[in-house]
Amino acid sequence: MAHRLVFLLACLFSVPAVIFAQDGASLYRRHCAMCHEAGAQTRAPSRDALRQLTPERIVYALESIASPMSAVGLARTREERRALATYLSGKPFGTEKPLDMERLGCKRSEAFDPASGSAWNGWSPDPSNNRFQSAAAAGLDANRVAQLKLKWAFAFPGDIEAYAQPTIVGNRVFVGSEGRRVYSLARATGCVYWSFTADAGVRAAITVGPVNNSGSYAAFVGDLSANVYALDAASGRLLWKINVDRHRAARITGAPRLHAGRLYVPVASLEEASGAAADYECCTFRGSIVAVDVANGKQIWKTYTIPEQPKVAGKNKKGVREWGPSGAGVWSTPTVDADHKVIYVATGDNYSPPASRTSDAIMALDMESGRMLWVRQLTEKDAWNVACIQADSTNCPQDAGPDFDFASSAILVNLPNGKRALVAGQKSGVVHALDPEREGEILWQARAGKGGIVGGIEWGPAADEKNIYVAVSDAQLDQNGQVSSKGGGGLLALQLADGKQLWRAEPPPCPETRKGCSPAQSAAVTVIPGVVFSGSLDGHLRAHSTADGRVIWDFDTAREFTTVNGVSGHGGAINGPGPTAAGGMLFVNSGYGFLGQMAGNVLLAFAPE
Repeated sequence: MAHRLVFLLACLFSVPAVIFAQDGASLYRRHCAMCHEAGAQTRAPSRDALRQLTPERIVYALESIASPMSAVGLARTREERRALATYLSGKPFGTEKPLDMERLGCKRSEAFDPASGSAWNGWSPDPSNNRFQSAAAAGLDANRVAQLKLKWAFAFPGDIEAYAQPTIVGNRVFVGSEGRRVYSLARATGCVYWSFTADAGVRAAITVGPVNNSGSYAAFVGDLSANVYALDAASGRLLWKINVDRHRAARITGAPRLHAGRLYVPVASLEEASGAAADYECCTFRGSIVAVDVANGKQIWKTYTIPEQPKVAGKNKKGVREWGPSGAGVWSTPTVDADHKVIYVATGDNYSPPASRTSDAIMALDMESGRMLWVRQLTEKDAWNVACIQADSTNCPQDAGPDFDFASSAILVNLPNGKRALVAGQKSGVVHALDPEREGEILWQARAGKGGIVGGIEWGPAADEKNIYVAVSDAQLDQNGQVSSKGGGGLLALQLADGKQLWRAEPPPCPETRKGCSPAQSAAVTVIPGVVFSGSLDGHLRAHSTADGRVIWDFDTAREFTTVNGVSGHGGAINGPGPTAAGGMLFVNSGYGFLGQMAGNVLLAFAPE
């Protein structure tokens, strides 16, 4: 998936281990410009996006063992890393200040009460992953949505992406950040109760729940180095920490799902991008689900989405060993079927041959043991990695597949006939309804979009009792490999009973003056009775009527904001997670500085005027 292929300063793979000391501009022109100004050919952040980082953030990406760039960055001298960081950011060191809790901390002491008010906990309020919030829990209806006004904005210091969905529990907002920090904010004002620094960026939604019978609650956090943390929800104190996968490229992007004292953790990776380097032994990662005891962080079971271990399958044309099978990462939150003690998992593509039967699939696992019960593959022979779109395609599998991952969770729904279905949107642009009682037998399929590497259905639909609401990416890239203002986007409603389309809302065109604008709608959608919310790469968050798709509220986030924490804040493209609604408020992150999209760093909170 396009959103998982970002490597900060990716082109430094080609830099020799020893080079003469030079100024930052020379280093960039000689070794980096060919990647960071090549757009889709490398998936590297654009020069404009890098300029919005602080020098400290760039040095961290090059030095930290938790960063995928550390093996390359640590081959540079300290002076070279600092010279590059200063040049690329355009800022002096010292720009990124530590969090000033004396000034930003909540002045009024208020105990954390998880039972107070309504919640949006994790990826979806319901374990079915329907991303539906009732009118009572949302505290909103169509009339109140039309009256929404910005209440406060919080800026993530030094970030160019705001990509972690906010969780609302009690009187607090829990949210992670690209800059490794996890925050607990006051729901009403955005002041800071506490912050915690993880080993790597946090883009998965945070899950809050009890850790034992004593009444203690924890915030469960997954990071981009495949670590899981349990933090005391009231204070932010670390209770335990584990690593669920030692593969260097492993990461957690889907929110862990909490059920009956167990945390079910999805594991994906960025090894698909590592395969772009001809001297990389591609590939050895396998996706997995890990069951963890919430009381102590101990692993109960781990099930790989590809049962067999990778083996050496030969050598590429440059004499480097090739491995397989690999891939089938789990990018999304598992779906829980408590009545049948089953969890459902959506998988990504393979990275290298041989293609497995478990990639691009929905699979069912026994909740107690992790045993694989059944698999329904929706695209066969989809082995693909980033080498397939590089000038040097050495590691691209022969007869490469289309990269049609499932980036979003399957939704477990009740049909009008009394039966159940798993409904899932795929990057192919197709929505599938499967029968969970018959090993995923296909009930119906409906095409929502054209599909593609950055197309189709990306982060996920939402469903109410009658319909499923599907946002379509189908982002187009220009001749420079950046997102184009032409093509993509759209929101449609399909009947759960048979997949029949009820309506389609076409996206507005991008203003010619808005750089990095695209009408594509890649972000997850959210539904409350009568209203479906959809964010766009054009920076707008729109509320549509579930009856006919007409827009009843529209807010342009691609602008500067005065923030409650005093940090410079700017919105941009809305991508990745969707908005969350609880207790009469709506929350959304804005900013996605990747592939030429509009960078940003703000969490926005709305309430009716």
